[in-house]
Amino acid sequence: MKYLVGFCRLFVGILFIISGFIKLNDPVGFSFKLQEYFSEAVLNLTFLEPYALWVSIGVVIFEVLLGVMLLVGFRVKFTLWNLLLMIIFFTFLTFYSAYFNKVTDCGCFGDAIKLTPWESFSKDIILLILIVFLFIKRNLITPLFRPYPNRIAVAIALILSVGYGYYVLNHLPVIDFRPYKIGANIKDGMVVPEGAPEAVFDYAWKFKVNGVEEIHHTKGDYPTVAGDFIDVETTEIQKGYEPPIHDFTIEQNGEDFADSLLQEPKLVMVVAYDLRKTNTDFYVEIKEMSVAAEKKGYKIIGMSASGPKQTQEISKAYNLEFPFYFTDETALKTIVRSNPGVLVLEKGTIKQKVHYNDLEELSFN
Repeated sequence: MKYLVGFCRLFVGILFIISGFIKLNDPVGFSFKLQEYFSEAVLNLTFLEPYALWVSIGVVIFEVLLGVMLLVGFRVKFTLWNLLLMIIFFTFLTFYSAYFNKVTDCGCFGDAIKLTPWESFSKDIILLILIVFLFIKRNLITPLFRPYPNRIAVAIALILSVGYGYYVLNHLPVIDFRPYKIGANIKDGMVVPEGAPEAVFDYAWKFKVNGVEEIHHTKGDYPTVAGDFIDVETTEIQKGYEPPIHDFTIEQNGEDFADSLLQEPKLVMVVAYDLRKTNTDFYVEIKEMSVAAEKKGYKIIGMSASGPKQTQEISKAYNLEFPFYFTDETALKTIVRSNPGVLVLEKGTIKQKVHYNDLEELSFN
């Protein structure tokens, strides 16, 4: 029994540390996921949306610390109670998302590992069983070190977690798991490979035949039925291949210029998903950067989900001479975790990507 407890302790502790670290690597991305959960359409906790970033940082640091505390056997009762409460909440959340199809990705492992809602729920059920087992057998969990070294280990974990979170919050994720990482080609990320599985749908056609309702199933073809058509319901029974980048456009006046702009040998993208929330303190530097890049032969564009009024206002306020294009807000949030952020591309390949705090790191050849 002692060995089984040891295995469960090791498994749960390491999993919580890995899960917490991945989210701590990208707290802004996890905050976007929390905003989705807090929204009116999901949990209707809209009053928490403005605090999503700080909630995300607090949750992931606590998640890492609980994993470390379990591994070293520090304050076992406190650790197991909090692990149990946390996994009960996460299990409810993932079940709610899966059953009611509210959130398609729980964000448990950030962008590193994508899980479907039911996969997330299954993962939480397994963790719940293991944590309940550890809770019952908590008397078999002994400290790894003496009290003083245990406290030092937990303190070091706290300091490293806070420091790492502070760094990525003020710069960009150290490890970029998204399809817009440096070195990636955006056009290649939009390609559907030949022979990729296609989505399969079931069509349930409802007819009234001789006064009686009948349902006929097809894979899409309209059935030959001697009756009056009432309705049709479509259900996806097999998900098709979805390329890593599937929602990327660069629009202006309703026209998509993505193809032509991604052919540019020298392109600078100034990305600001929402100009009402953007950090305006850095637009003087953005202006200086754009002038320096233009002198080196770069084409500069702005990309935002804001309307013409906001783009005109900020262009006028900071004398920005480059044009703004419309791109979906979710896509822009995925491209760079900074508002604003800057990318340098060569024929669609991302060569540089920086947070607004690191504009001085950009180089133009």
